[in-house]
Amino acid sequence: MYFADEPEHIRLLRDSMRRFAEREMPPEAVRRWEREATSPPELFAKLAETGVCGLTVPEEFGGAGRDIVAAVAVIDELSQHGTAAAGPFIHCAFYGGLNISENGSEAQRHELLPKLARGELLMAYGLSEPNVGGDLPSVETTGRRSRDGQSVVINGTKRWCTAARIADYIICLLRSDAEAPRYRNLSLVLVPTEAPGITMSDLEHQGLRYTATCDVTFDDVEVPIANVLGGPEGWNRGWSVLAGPALDVEKLEITAVALGVATAALEEAWSYAQERRQFGQPICAHQSVRHALVEARTKLAASRHMLYHAAWLADQGRPCSVETSMAKLYVADTAVDIVIECQRVMGAYGCSGEFDMERHLRDITLMPIVGGSSRMQKNNIANRLGLPG
Repeated sequence: MYFADEPEHIRLLRDSMRRFAEREMPPEAVRRWEREATSPPELFAKLAETGVCGLTVPEEFGGAGRDIVAAVAVIDELSQHGTAAAGPFIHCAFYGGLNISENGSEAQRHELLPKLARGELLMAYGLSEPNVGGDLPSVETTGRRSRDGQSVVINGTKRWCTAARIADYIICLLRSDAEAPRYRNLSLVLVPTEAPGITMSDLEHQGLRYTATCDVTFDDVEVPIANVLGGPEGWNRGWSVLAGPALDVEKLEITAVALGVATAALEEAWSYAQERRQFGQPICAHQSVRHALVEARTKLAASRHMLYHAAWLADQGRPCSVETSMAKLYVADTAVDIVIECQRVMGAYGCSGEFDMERHLRDITLMPIVGGSSRMQKNNIANRLGLPG
């Protein structure tokens, strides 16, 4: 679908991603990958060849230059064909390219950004823990500096660590100072997934099955002090990174997935309603079905405007913490309504593995939970707008 208000380069990018998905992601393959909770490495390698991984990396490091709107459009388009390509793209371009561009040390930028721009590295987040969900400042995983100050020794367990098995680094949030006050006792550290002392165990989950989600346990895992995000100067400054501008953009990526899934669900139901005949006419001729589809398309249009307005603000470097939270809240919740209504239009076939609708529903029900839950976004918005608590 094209939009009159989009620049030409975004339209061309959408065309490119659509052709890529049609060529490399046939529906039967996507369904098989989803059942197996896997994304073929060769699929992402082909995606990287298109150059899209450089959309969050400055040109001086081999990227295409920072274009948040374009990167969000890539996720939107790819997610309409499942998450097999969209997921790894996020782990490369957003968790990796955007994060290192915004928060990395000079050494980290020079070492990692060219590889990220080429799609040669993936990164996973290690934030949540068995006893810690949204209350990230309460993490229990510890990082202590060695006696000579040249390394960090990590102990603890991270939960819901998506893509840890396919990532090259885990960006791990640590309690790095036992004495410092809350928010000033946290560090983010780039931990190579092949480091000795790391063990992983898979967690079964219903949607977003492009890779395994894991518990990751760190047992005296030692990494150089240079692996602190931002370099040694980033020690005990992890919260400022998490609460900074990069977090505003991070909310957009999962919102783009939600929009893509809802778009695919609506297109499937829209086509089905014209092909399926009951009582001598296509079911789209029945007023109840017509109204359901039109309401879903209207909600989808509103969701699109919220997402891309927030992405535009982020791309311009303007304050957007409220707008990104509003986009995450509205699009995630509304996309659930859209997909459920589309499934109802398809009736029993919407529950069948012969159609993609069944997968869309499993994927979309996670959206109000992952990437900062809807209730957390409501709190963020209220706080940012100064509403007394």
